[in-house]
Amino acid sequence: MRILILNGSPKKDGNTAIALHEMEKVFAEEGIETEIVQVGSKPIRGCIACGQCFEKGRCVFDDLVNQTAEKFKECDGLVVGSPVYYASANATLVAFLTRLFYSTHFDKTMKVGAAVAVARRGGLSSTFDELNKFFTISGMPVASSQYWNSIHGAAPGEALKDAEGLQIMRTLAKNMSFLIKSIQLGKEEYGLPEKESPARTNFVR
Repeated sequence: MRILILNGSPKKDGNTAIALHEMEKVFAEEGIETEIVQVGSKPIRGCIACGQCFEKGRCVFDDLVNQTAEKFKECDGLVVGSPVYYASANATLVAFLTRLFYSTHFDKTMKVGAAVAVARRGGLSSTFDELNKFFTISGMPVASSQYWNSIHGAAPGEALKDAEGLQIMRTLAKNMSFLIKSIQLGKEEYGLPEKESPARTNFVR
């Protein structure tokens, strides 16, 4: 079992990294492999809705998105961490996720997703909601903790002082590990849920 972790902060060793590393330690104890991909500091442009990914099987912009796509396909779970900017996730991360999810056409059903938001003070719940939408539109179960998946810190290292936030990260990692293992057992015993053919309706006639 493998979990892919995306660090959406431009600061590789900042407070977002502290939160993700706290989870990583639990995953190691649970026997789950992890890989962290640094996203927030990369030059990632947004989707231009060209539709070329449907023909090429990959995004037309050949950057970190395409490099991460196969890792996403092979993983059992995805953790996405972001600092809060104006009550929203880092725009670089959002551009990355938009292109990653849209250009990868493999079935994401039952890959477990977890979002982590990091802020000095506010905007955590709106960022948390924003990131979770990538999972829920893709048939991915969302892992939860004992509270919303957030941690506080402004200056580098301050998240280490948020005892409750660190506990939230550990609980989240334990719950996510349990979900992944349970889903694996379920797939072996029952397979994936049967899917209907998509019924796509537009509001404009």
